[in-house]
Amino acid sequence: MKVESRNRAVACLQAARALRSVGQGVAIVDMALLLKALGWRATAIGGVLSAAGVVGAALILLCGPLSDRIGRKPFLLAYECMTCAAALAVALSRNPALLTAAIVLTGLGRGQNGAAGPFTPVEQAWMAENVPRDRRSRVFSANTAIGFFGVAAGCLLAGLDHVWRNALPGALAFRPLFCGIAGLSLACAFIVWLAPGGGMAGQRRAALREQAPSSRQVERPASDGMRFRPDPQRKAENRNIARLAFVNVLNGLGVGFVGPMMSYWFATKFGATSGEIGGTLAASFAVTGIAALVSGYLSARFGMVRAVVWLRLAGVGLMCALPFMPTFALASVLYAARSALSRGTQGARSALGASLTGDDRRGFSLSMNSFFTRAASAVGPTISGWLLDEGSLALPFVFAAGLQLVSTVLYGVFFRGYDVELERRA
Repeated sequence: MKVESRNRAVACLQAARALRSVGQGVAIVDMALLLKALGWRATAIGGVLSAAGVVGAALILLCGPLSDRIGRKPFLLAYECMTCAAALAVALSRNPALLTAAIVLTGLGRGQNGAAGPFTPVEQAWMAENVPRDRRSRVFSANTAIGFFGVAAGCLLAGLDHVWRNALPGALAFRPLFCGIAGLSLACAFIVWLAPGGGMAGQRRAALREQAPSSRQVERPASDGMRFRPDPQRKAENRNIARLAFVNVLNGLGVGFVGPMMSYWFATKFGATSGEIGGTLAASFAVTGIAALVSGYLSARFGMVRAVVWLRLAGVGLMCALPFMPTFALASVLYAARSALSRGTQGARSALGASLTGDDRRGFSLSMNSFFTRAASAVGPTISGWLLDEGSLALPFVFAAGLQLVSTVLYGVFFRGYDVELERRA
């Protein structure tokens, strides 16, 4: 694929992420509030979001490796169509079974920062095919920033339910917003359809570009004549995949305790409205988008792993202090700062995950790590929902901070050699 086509593919994927993230921002604020307006308890809301994590993890295991064989584009098109249908179901139905199915199958309300839900490894692998290894940290960080800015815009839009609340009282006030999410999903599907590449031919060309001229290849009989890396290299790749998966299990557990239930927590602890919560989350995502761009620069300047470790350690400290803030304003400031420090490194972490293998196994590698993250995060909402119903408003944050502290330290221990390798190549 020519350079122009590769750049256009990246631009299309980023445009789709921008629109998708706006819809996700609306859902982050309003999904839990809609269910609360329908009379759902925190435990039930957390249970549904946990189930969404489990189903998403199962889809990750299936779709990532399968996309290595049949291409990336069909999976992203399917995801956008599924999200459109789910948003319409949430907008038009009040049947608990249908609402549960819509949330579980697509993860509406789980806060995925513009990523394609369980198809995120497919999206990341497609982008990595079109970006040279030495540019991935900055491109992935910019891609993450786009998602955060879009989610911020969506969080602001989520407060519009008060504009028409007199005409559409109660839970009906959320209907226009979820219809809007459905429209954004259709637009994303159209953009993905226009994106060049996404098939097997592009993946083979990307794999050939990544092969180092000096690497020793061992030819093995294969029906398609493709080359395979030697066994020692494959073992090293598998070891790194396993290490990152373990780190992501701990991080996912921490994320699950806090992220999906933040709207409910703000509403319960401070009596905040959807507009106030939307403003807080919007500010946090906007600051996080800026932090994602800064983390891309810091990764290039000081090393990808070093930047991630130091920023996330600072975020852990703020996580510990957050639940003890006496006012909504102070809690909002700490939440925004913590989000910037912790989630702003998401692009750099994705770039590392996309660089652990060659392109022929990238979907598998990214799927393994996304699977363990989502499977672990599925546990958190149920437990934190139960704790909130019992009046324990601080314990979810304490548990999350402890898990993310261990995760960050192990990340630095396991992958500090990656920075050394890039410095040596430079």
